[in-house]
Amino acid sequence: MLNTIATEHLLLRLRPLNRALQAAVAAQGQVAARLFHPDVTPLCVTEEQVRLLLSEIDQLNTDPDEPPPASLSPEELSLEAVLRQRAHAAQTQLPLDRLARELQLSSFEQEAVLSCAAVELDRAYERIYAFILDDLNRRYPCVELICNLTTATLVERCARRPALGPYGKLRRHGVLRAYGDPPTEGRQELRLATGLFAFLTGAAGDATTLFRDRSKVTLPAHPDGRLPAEIDAELVRRAGRAISAGEIAVLGIWGPRHSGQKEVVLAVAVAAGLPLRCWPAGEITTPGFSWEQSIAESIHCATALGSLLWIDTDLLDGQANEGLRALSALLADYLAVCRIPIILTGTNPWRPTALLEARPYAQLETSTPGYAMRQAMWERALPEVSRNHRDDLAARFRMNNQELRAVALMTGTQACLANNGSALTINEQLEQACDAITRKQSHRFASVIRPRRGRDDLILPAPLHQQIIEIAQFHRAWPRVAEGWGFGRMITGEGGIKVLFTGPSGTGKTLAAEVIAGELRMALLKIDLSRVVSKWVGETERNLEQAFSEAEDSNALLFFDEADSLFGKRGEVRHGVDRYANLEVSYLLQRLETYFGLVILASNLRENIDAAFTRRFQIVLNFPRPEPAERQRIWRLAFPAAAPVDEEVDFELLAKLDMTGASIMNAAQTAALLAIESTQNGKADGSQAAVTIMPAHVVQAIARQYQREARLLTASELGAYAELLPEGR
Repeated sequence: MLNTIATEHLLLRLRPLNRALQAAVAAQGQVAARLFHPDVTPLCVTEEQVRLLLSEIDQLNTDPDEPPPASLSPEELSLEAVLRQRAHAAQTQLPLDRLARELQLSSFEQEAVLSCAAVELDRAYERIYAFILDDLNRRYPCVELICNLTTATLVERCARRPALGPYGKLRRHGVLRAYGDPPTEGRQELRLATGLFAFLTGAAGDATTLFRDRSKVTLPAHPDGRLPAEIDAELVRRAGRAISAGEIAVLGIWGPRHSGQKEVVLAVAVAAGLPLRCWPAGEITTPGFSWEQSIAESIHCATALGSLLWIDTDLLDGQANEGLRALSALLADYLAVCRIPIILTGTNPWRPTALLEARPYAQLETSTPGYAMRQAMWERALPEVSRNHRDDLAARFRMNNQELRAVALMTGTQACLANNGSALTINEQLEQACDAITRKQSHRFASVIRPRRGRDDLILPAPLHQQIIEIAQFHRAWPRVAEGWGFGRMITGEGGIKVLFTGPSGTGKTLAAEVIAGELRMALLKIDLSRVVSKWVGETERNLEQAFSEAEDSNALLFFDEADSLFGKRGEVRHGVDRYANLEVSYLLQRLETYFGLVILASNLRENIDAAFTRRFQIVLNFPRPEPAERQRIWRLAFPAAAPVDEEVDFELLAKLDMTGASIMNAAQTAALLAIESTQNGKADGSQAAVTIMPAHVVQAIARQYQREARLLTASELGAYAELLPEGR
């Protein structure tokens, strides 16, 4: 039904355009008749024709006696009201009205959309446009034609042309797209965006997502409430007023990640009373992207709209060194000569001398909110949550105001998914919201492990097990110790907890990291070394920087397995590659100090870890091979309660074998597979035979595990199970 109503509305709104076209055709016919001379017109332009053309131009400078018939008549307005009532009865809205409302289109901008839609509705409009333009090669509406149809004087036409230019609303939002490469802007042909005609005729779609201004930044009504707690609101307001008065042309806002730079930028723009546009970062990865063209277009657009231009200089990161220097110089040259106010943000200050010499510059510095600030932020965002829980969240998560508002909004919605109508507690809702917000992105250089195993699944000597659990408690308490009590003042960097696990393979180092993440209810990011390490010079450092940044954005526990391959000892430089390998280790030393979260490194060989790293670990734990009592517990844990294990399986006997926890788990799984393989699964009547994991299956599985580890399983080790040892093993 909507398709029918939408099409009827489109045809109704085209009636004024048709009347304007009739008037334009009649006028063009009169002009053509006066200009046409069969003997000379195809060959040249006569003096008489030139005089006639000049008189036509002169008439455009005078007010017309009658305005062009480009508006709806009273009768047509009544018909439009009826169509809107029908759409309302169908619980929908006319597509053209939706588009005009969402994008706040003027009547002229709507007429431009209709002029382009007419060509797709009926090809006859192509020849009509060509006749009016006196050029059969120009069959699509252009800037000149649309302005001429809806205005009568040259002044009005010139006043309307910017609305159809590259920085007008229709082309900025992608509603209309330029087509071809015309010699002048007035001859620029325009077409509807892909999918817009279907939208106007009733197809499903959302104007706010199909057509949006990618560089426009929406300013908050009350920015002070969004400012980071450590930022002086009056200082921000003074900066905005100085920009408005022209006293500051370039404002730099520098600070680490999660320091609320975006909130400060928005507050400055509001204080300046200026709209805000950003250099669109999403275009960088598009094919054929040109840095110079993108910079120039952003400056021209902000100039045309009288806006502040916001440039995030962190976008320059990741470029090759030579390319980065060239791009920095290019950007500095453009910004030095433009006349619009600029806001620069970034983790590291970008202050080229050419820019600071040419334009008045000032700067603000933001800092990562400390523990006390985070407590205040959580209290402001979620006052209904208990103080103890808020303090725990402030210790575990570093979120900015925007993320906290997202958490507050999401808290409570998970109750809709509760089983059997059981309500989730506020703490459970909050934990799920924090989990969703912190895991909002994918990870290029790490695998995300969702903790499934708990402290009871970790079988270790009691003192070591207690120390593992204490790591989670230390991480919660560290902000209070470091910031509240001042212990962090004497250390370098952010000073998060750094842990080193050493010991043979299979002794539970990865499981311990998972248990700690589960205790903290945090994601575990396991660094994938195959994706991080590169043979190209400098690429490994860039990959590691992105891996650390991903962990910071996710408030995750960062885990390096086989860490000695990255954190190995620096050696003597004998070859060129040795120097670069040492640089990678030195970079890791610096980056490890600046990471505020919990980092766990696991290595089979502690002696291979560079001594400079071991000095930076607050906790170093060695994981020994399990003793018989621990192996027996692991064997029992390896077979789930639902597994059909024969009663004759002697776990006490199996625990005498020198095996690690990982080896035991592998052997148990292999025994289960052998049990199914050796049992007849299908009978003639289609029934299933009972499956039981027998001692023989377990012994065979252990023998295979020993073989994988290049070890020999002897009959003396198996005791009473010696006769079950397969021949040739």
